[in-house]
Amino acid sequence: MSGAAPSGPFGPREFQLVLLRRMADHQPGLVEDARHELGATLAEMREANRRWQAMVRAPRGRGALRRYRSVLGEPESTGRRAIGDLECDVLLWPVPLWPDLRFEVMVAPGGAVWNEWLVRARGAAAPVLLTVDDLVPWSCTVDEVARAFAPARPMEGSAPTRFALGVGVGADAFVAEFTWGLLQRVVPGG
Repeated sequence: MSGAAPSGPFGPREFQLVLLRRMADHQPGLVEDARHELGATLAEMREANRRWQAMVRAPRGRGALRRYRSVLGEPESTGRRAIGDLECDVLLWPVPLWPDLRFEVMVAPGGAVWNEWLVRARGAAAPVLLTVDDLVPWSCTVDEVARAFAPARPMEGSAPTRFALGVGVGADAFVAEFTWGLLQRVVPGG
């Protein structure tokens, strides 16, 4: 056997493996459980990530929005959202591993993808976030933490798909770290 993983269609299952691959740095146990839920091997997860990276870096590849549409199909819903003076198109896709979440892609005028991450599905119950102890990995999104612990300070993440929020000051300060918009961990500081 050559060890090469099959290169079948790249669809929603493979995309979920890409999301998991980046999350494995902080939550290997949760990723392992999710990978088993998808019926995927480690080799399949690595291959999905390799193929995704090849699509992202292809010199004449599809633009980001076309890539998402080709991988995830037609969005479940679309809309518009104002971010300051900028009007963005918003596209949402279901993510079977997280049925209460959607993968959101925000597209600026001209077609550039401005943001891409997991958000709570419309109508799905959000977690109650009152204290730092309520911040359980994979339980909440960036927007939910920012609202619950306002004023949270946006911070640059440690990788392209990562984001952080600084919350509080002094001894009570903490940083909530997210991958693809989903909470991964909380660390002291801020």
